[in-house]
Amino acid sequence: MSKDDSVPFQTTLLVRDTCLCLHAQRAARALARRFDEALRPVGLTNGQFSLMMSLNRPEPPPMAPVAALLAMDRTTLTAALKPLEQRGLVRVTPDPKDRRSRRLSLTESGMAALIAAVPIWTRLHRDIEAELPGGDALRLRADLVALSRPPAAGRLAA
Repeated sequence: MSKDDSVPFQTTLLVRDTCLCLHAQRAARALARRFDEALRPVGLTNGQFSLMMSLNRPEPPPMAPVAALLAMDRTTLTAALKPLEQRGLVRVTPDPKDRRSRRLSLTESGMAALIAAVPIWTRLHRDIEAELPGGDALRLRADLVALSRPPAAGRLAA
């Protein structure tokens, strides 16, 4: 490989300092660690809490809307459900209208775990929002939601 075939170190520094994806991933990992630690006493990870919270609905949802909400494919959702189902926290049942489809629901134990987790989540979430420079959690949330949408039709995706 010749010197012309390399990426200049300045480019590395530019990516390190400006890459939105890198900074979003770092922030997500740091937040995930904080929530994992806080939720450990109730036996949940932040991902399990989010998944279980997405099932807290008046009617058991099918898998597709839950997967879409959590930005997961069905295979990843199925894998995430397995340990919760094995622990008796969620139930996966055939859809009575379409036996090929599955509905997801919390069990009584799952609801009890969620009830125990919500005050922990609320406190930590409040603390994290207070740490934001400028304190503009609404703006950060809106920006993250905007970035999580699929690219507009006709726009080039990276």
